[in-house]
Amino acid sequence: MAEIVYDCRPLWAVLISLIAAGLILLSGRHRNLREFWTIAAAAGKIAIVWSMLPIVLAGKTVVCTPVFLGHGLSLTFRVDAAGLLFAMLASGLWLITSFYSIGYMRTLKEEHQTGYFAAFAVCLSSAVGIALSGNLLTFFIFFEMLTLSTWPLVIHERNQEAMKAGRQYLVYTLVSGQLTLAGIALTYAVAGSLDFVPGGFLAGSAPKPMLVLIFVLLLAGPLVKAGLMPMHGWLPRAMIAPTPVSALLHAVAVVKAGCFGVIRITGFVFGPELMGELGVATPLAVLAAITIILASVIALTQPNLKQRLAYSTIGQLSYIILGMSLLSPLAILGAIFHLFAHAVMKITLFFTAGAIYTKTHTLEIDDLSGMGRVMPLTFAAFTLCSLGIAGMPFVVGFLSKWDILLGAIDGGNFWVVVVLAVSALLSVSYLIPIPLKAFRGATKPELANIQGEPRALTLVPLLITAVLALVCGIFPDFPGHFYQLAEIAVRNITAGCY
Repeated sequence: MAEIVYDCRPLWAVLISLIAAGLILLSGRHRNLREFWTIAAAAGKIAIVWSMLPIVLAGKTVVCTPVFLGHGLSLTFRVDAAGLLFAMLASGLWLITSFYSIGYMRTLKEEHQTGYFAAFAVCLSSAVGIALSGNLLTFFIFFEMLTLSTWPLVIHERNQEAMKAGRQYLVYTLVSGQLTLAGIALTYAVAGSLDFVPGGFLAGSAPKPMLVLIFVLLLAGPLVKAGLMPMHGWLPRAMIAPTPVSALLHAVAVVKAGCFGVIRITGFVFGPELMGELGVATPLAVLAAITIILASVIALTQPNLKQRLAYSTIGQLSYIILGMSLLSPLAILGAIFHLFAHAVMKITLFFTAGAIYTKTHTLEIDDLSGMGRVMPLTFAAFTLCSLGIAGMPFVVGFLSKWDILLGAIDGGNFWVVVVLAVSALLSVSYLIPIPLKAFRGATKPELANIQGEPRALTLVPLLITAVLALVCGIFPDFPGHFYQLAEIAVRNITAGCY
């Protein structure tokens, strides 16, 4: 059992952006001060979260319990390898996204910027709270907090289409969240505990049909947020939000929180052994595989860049669900590391979409013909991460998918090899034609006067994440030992089998 270190840093990691949200609201009339609080809180969150890395790498667990509710219930933070990986990812990308947001919002002179930055801060507080939760109750509180704080960002434009997307988002996420709450109540009733335990804690606690029901209920909320088909309907419609919000939804917080919820529930509530006994892993793997292929096919038909990237996310995130469902240590390793790999690549793609929009005011793919010659750095970053999404070696997405592939073979699931091969071909088919058109096509007359890359605050963040995707494809433990953290998490979940 890991040595426990009692420390208040997990609590402060959550609180710092909540405090910043209040200061941002109070500074609404002072743009520079408002944005200072955003950057300062993001930097502070990184400092707090990343300071716990040496403790976790040493095999220890950081615990903080600020509230005891009685009857074995508490608000508890527990920092282990899996949670720290997600918290480091979210906090690191928040800082980069904050600079990008400032450039994007200023360039387009967007309204409601104070509420935007405040809601963004609460979202990151929620995401880190989810990452560092020590039990299902704490997880649920921050999971629902993330839903409510993301809604103002989805409806940011305040028009009819945005309001409709916001209502759909709330219906999907709040209803599924209540199903998860019912699963939490049943879990407590049969096990008398809600604490996350590596390898799970529900084995032998109830008859098989009851455990299957709990499995379905607990996963309802995370699978909706992760966009698993047919529960994905809210995600493409939410693309009405500004591009930095889309990046938040797809790479930093919401859908990643859903995938992380799948990791927590399958790895720390049920565990691979119990999932195999219950027979729930194979149906979940098949559903994930169907989502991977079907979402990729739909992406091929989307003429709008953000819509195409949205369906790409739906398909690519199902790799995480698939990897956890295969129950093989290598596949689980790939699934956990893909949480990081996909985030770095997909946030770059959304950043480039936003950069393109600030210059051209269009995201229709046919309109981007010739724009690669005008914005070569922007489209070079897009090309690199598109190849990474397809699984090209030396880009970060290759390693996570390779581990899932090896894990599938190790477990005798050879059908998964076919799914991954088809998915790679489809990814190339719906992403690579975009930069080819941009670099080789004829520029449309109405866009002929556009010159140069977007402003530095928009361009530099996407170049940083693109370089990170390349460097981490060669050195997967740079800069935060993300691959090592994934390995530690797998050893914990599988009792050292990896």
